[in-house]
Amino acid sequence: MFYGLKAVLDGHTGEDLVLLSEVRERVRPRSHSSATRIAEVLAELELLHDDTTAAIRTWIDRRTGELPAGFGRDVHACLVVLLDGDARTRPRSHATLRVHFGIVRPFIECWAATRGHLREITSGDVDTVLEPLRGHRRYNAIMALRSLFRFAKRRGLTFADPTRHLTGGRGAGRTVLPMTAEEIRAAGQAAVTPAQRLAIALAAVHAARPQAIRELTLDDIDLPSRRITLAGHRQRLGELTCNALLAWLGYRRATWPDTANRHVLVSHISALGTRPVSPDYLDKHQLHGISLEHIRRDRILQEALATGADPLHLALVFNIDHTNAMAYANAARNLLSSPAEQAPSRRPE
Repeated sequence: MFYGLKAVLDGHTGEDLVLLSEVRERVRPRSHSSATRIAEVLAELELLHDDTTAAIRTWIDRRTGELPAGFGRDVHACLVVLLDGDARTRPRSHATLRVHFGIVRPFIECWAATRGHLREITSGDVDTVLEPLRGHRRYNAIMALRSLFRFAKRRGLTFADPTRHLTGGRGAGRTVLPMTAEEIRAAGQAAVTPAQRLAIALAAVHAARPQAIRELTLDDIDLPSRRITLAGHRQRLGELTCNALLAWLGYRRATWPDTANRHVLVSHISALGTRPVSPDYLDKHQLHGISLEHIRRDRILQEALATGADPLHLALVFNIDHTNAMAYANAARNLLSSPAEQAPSRRPE
């Protein structure tokens, strides 16, 4: 670390900013983690200028470049606005961009067989791709398509918004369905690393949000009393979570024995500092396309189904607000009153 800083700052007067590309060039013989940490130190000292193309922009260029030209240019422009924000749009996280693109891409590939541009898409085309979807999948698809076509309409890329007729606000978005047996089996089989097993346990047992998992610290763990505090909510630490936690802590201690980072989850980059792992770290732990947020929602829904859809119970157990608790309770009541719609589901042991 010291020698890396010395190599980077050698020749600088203190008035000139250090270029990020120069940091990576000069520290190239060392590990990528060292260059990252040196860049963080320089940024904290306000001595760093990022003259590189951000990884997310490279990802946007690459993925939209795989789309048919008539669609790729417009989707690229939409993702850039979502990333940077504008007068009418707040900047979105990298994870949101990846999710939006992952949802929209198969629709565009379907349309590209008979259409050549976004402006040619009709409300019928939208209804066709949405027809097989139910519950949260349909809701997420509607949100992603609305975002894309509203952007296109504002920029004059389309003459009309083919998603304007769609209904399904926040209430409709809460019409979640239980995970299927296939999804549960696939997630369980894909969880092979200690970090994956811990993240799944926190989401599947405690309904922890990805942000709460990232921000969990060692001080939030009370192993002698079997207690864990997630997002300020103290809970009992069950056997499954405890075993996953002990396995991860053993791996963490063996891999980064000298890290000063107090967060439970650390990576080869965050172990050099004190910040939590990035959102992208958890994105990489999606299991066969099943996100931790999907698993979290399924946990709350299963609790609602098992306890008679009592919103007060859900609010107390999972520390969620009354609006969310009522939405999950209503979803459970709908499933309980319509046995034919209940998908076979079983929580892994």
